[in-house]
Amino acid sequence: MMRKLIVFLFFLICNEFYSQATVDLEIIIGKSQTNLVGDSIRLEVNTYKAFKKMEAAAKRDGIYLKIVSAYRGFERQKLIWNNKYEKFTNDFSLEPEKAISEIIRFSTVPGTSRHHWGTDIDIIDGNFPYEENVLVSEKFEKDGLFYKLKNWLDNNSENFGFYLTYTNDKNRKGFEFEPWHYSYKPVSVKYYRALIKTDLKKIIKSLDINGSDYFDESFIDTYIAENIMDINPDLK
Repeated sequence: MMRKLIVFLFFLICNEFYSQATVDLEIIIGKSQTNLVGDSIRLEVNTYKAFKKMEAAAKRDGIYLKIVSAYRGFERQKLIWNNKYEKFTNDFSLEPEKAISEIIRFSTVPGTSRHHWGTDIDIIDGNFPYEENVLVSEKFEKDGLFYKLKNWLDNNSENFGFYLTYTNDKNRKGFEFEPWHYSYKPVSVKYYRALIKTDLKKIIKSLDINGSDYFDESFIDTYIAENIMDINPDLK
């Protein structure tokens, strides 16, 4: 009995090591697309298959799951970051530290985005006309355009492996509540665990992006603890 237990534990340890060792760092930081399928909307291959199943189920209930954001590479995330930094510092005359604080309410530091993996998606109900500012929490609340969608996802998404990433838990820190952002747990958990085992400080310190001169030790430590690690516990 003891021998069987030891063998079982050894298998689990080896399996965990193997799953971590096989994760490509270039995928994790958004510089590889070898795990993706699709054209304009690109997803990790297993995420894509699971989403198509969820999409079909939602359609039977009168809901059209429309992905407005899926995979985003490092360069795309860098462009988003730099544009927001310029907007906040120039158009709104914010000091650099304040501009960075505004950016990380909803946007990640390039190289640390979950959207780099192709496992995370931002969803709306495509039955309604597309609007520029579509990802707004109020639209997912009662009387909002996507309230029916949100209820459907609350009741069904986890059956297909998709979990809300940034929940409405008042004790959660980091990114604000995003009722549109779902992650395919069977794959994203592996990527998340690989990410937090990397030298994140080194990655962030090496970035050449607007405002990176203000990424001191305190900022980096807080960003990692709150924006990267303080997520839905089911996705860890």
